Amino acid sequence: MTYPLLDQIKQAGDVKRLALRDLPALCAEVRNFLIESVSATGGHLSSNLGVVELTVALHRALDLPRDKILFDVGHQCYTHKLLTGRRAGFAGLRGKDGLSGFPSPKESPCDTFIAGHGSTALSTAIGVAQAKKIKGEPGKVVAIIGDGAFTGGMVYEGMNNVGMLNNLIVILNDNKMSISKNVGEMANYLTKLRTDPKYFHAKAHMETVLERIPVVGSGVVRALQGGKQLIRRGIYHSTMFEEMGFQYIGPVDGHNVLELTRLFVNLKEQFAPVFLHVVTQKGKGLKPAEDNPGEFHSVSALDLDHLTNPEMSPRDSFSTCFGTTLAELGGKEKRLCAITAAMKYGTGLNFFKKAHPDRFFDVGMAEEHAVTFAAGLASQGLLPVVAIYSTFFQRAYDQMIHDVWLMQLDVLFAVDRAGLVPGDGETHQGIYDPGYFSQIGIRTYSPANYAELVHWLKKLAGPGQGPRAIRYPRGEETPALAALGCSGQPFDCIQPHTGARVALVSYGAESEEILAARDLLAQNGLTADCYKLVQICPIPEGLCEALCAYDTILFAEEAVRNGGIGEQLAFRLQQAGWRGRFLLHAVDNTHLLHANVPQLRRDQKLDAASLTQSVLQNRKAVEE
Repeated sequence: MTYPLLDQIKQAGDVKRLALRDLPALCAEVRNFLIESVSATGGHLSSNLGVVELTVALHRALDLPRDKILFDVGHQCYTHKLLTGRRAGFAGLRGKDGLSGFPSPKESPCDTFIAGHGSTALSTAIGVAQAKKIKGEPGKVVAIIGDGAFTGGMVYEGMNNVGMLNNLIVILNDNKMSISKNVGEMANYLTKLRTDPKYFHAKAHMETVLERIPVVGSGVVRALQGGKQLIRRGIYHSTMFEEMGFQYIGPVDGHNVLELTRLFVNLKEQFAPVFLHVVTQKGKGLKPAEDNPGEFHSVSALDLDHLTNPEMSPRDSFSTCFGTTLAELGGKEKRLCAITAAMKYGTGLNFFKKAHPDRFFDVGMAEEHAVTFAAGLASQGLLPVVAIYSTFFQRAYDQMIHDVWLMQLDVLFAVDRAGLVPGDGETHQGIYDPGYFSQIGIRTYSPANYAELVHWLKKLAGPGQGPRAIRYPRGEETPALAALGCSGQPFDCIQPHTGARVALVSYGAESEEILAARDLLAQNGLTADCYKLVQICPIPEGLCEALCAYDTILFAEEAVRNGGIGEQLAFRLQQAGWRGRFLLHAVDNTHLLHANVPQLRRDQKLDAASLTQSVLQNRKAVEE
């Protein structure tokens, strides 16, 4: 497919060189490129197809990087990356040494801020806009916030602090409402009127003149403003935004690139923070994505000639195993409830929703609320299960402590995408939860295969257990770990060897690497035993006693070193009087990549070859 207009975009600002009449055709090219490119590499698809015209119009009107654009959530930035000269990088999107799937200041000065989580852009934008004011710098700050992100409370905390930042524009990207229902001729007319610079000048001049009238002037202004609010309440239902200090504009057709361009050009002159309500269609341009935008939110590579509806949780995955098992348990235990934060498909809870819709709750991008809501359910005798990605559970740390742990409530945390995660890079790695769950004291289990996940989920779903967590990786179980089955024990020594002096220890998906390292060590004439943990917090009873029999212990985990399970085990062994060599391989979070899991393991020296080399070098040093 050819892209004659897109071929002319080499760097930020090049879109301004095109004729205005060419913008609709450019949008069509961008949309076709995204479908073609993302279908080959995988990535966030439907959200990016919905913001093409909006992004093109912003780039046409703004001057980047002087003006700033912040995306919420950041996965809707693909068009922005194309228009800032990064088209070649899409061939390696979300791959090692390739283009990030989120804004990245490391890639371009046009990327203002990393934005892998939701509901944060407004607070950041207010900070950036305020900094411009303090430093006397020109330029606009624009925050594009998806309607999903408006379910997170941090947005409203930010809205309450916009002050009089007349360099701030907040765009609500609303893709849940019908354009025909909300954008009629009257709304279009009022929008054109209220975004005309002549309107701004006339409004400001009239209020200044009236306020100078002795005694009654300010009262007249207040009366006029009150009357306008009554009218707007009837037309726009928008007084919440205006009472927080915004000038509300909209709804606006988010796919009319020419009208959006005119609007943004006019908004270069504003006298208050602007709240612009833009209505878009998620997945626009790809019929299956238009019909099922949630299922095309993030996709693997697609065959465009044989297109089916992909789901975030494929048929064979830990997420699907969890979801189907929980749905089954929900049929037997009527107190069981399932909660997620805008990730029904990603966590596999779509199965629970279908089977038990009255006990399924999607609270939106509000992880803090999800955990405290679960605490409320548990306080009344129900059995809530909160299923959230590891990286997003971090946002509810305080709620875990204060609202669940202190009262020892029956809340089960189901931690999806635990460990190293492919594609999404530094923002989505599930490497912190072992540390923060164990720091609080929450019992935590990390199954390595489906059999263990099913066994321990059934045990943990029952009442009277207090706070507990079960964590599992993204994707499918591997044949090597599936072959181990499930012993039902908190830890296993896999095929022990008499006289072995080296122990390799791990948990979860990383267990595959210690099994492979054991075989590599055997090829080098060194016998080693493998210990695979399922219970990682607290350290299982009997584990330290068993490990004290070895001279060298290597512990490998897909979690951060500081405060991780490896450090905790090393301390326990020291307290038990063990004086051998402890080799710890864990994640260095100072250089996280976006890559596939084998590449991430090699980079972090968590692959079998690196583990083997570590043991051999240590044994050589001891012998010398």
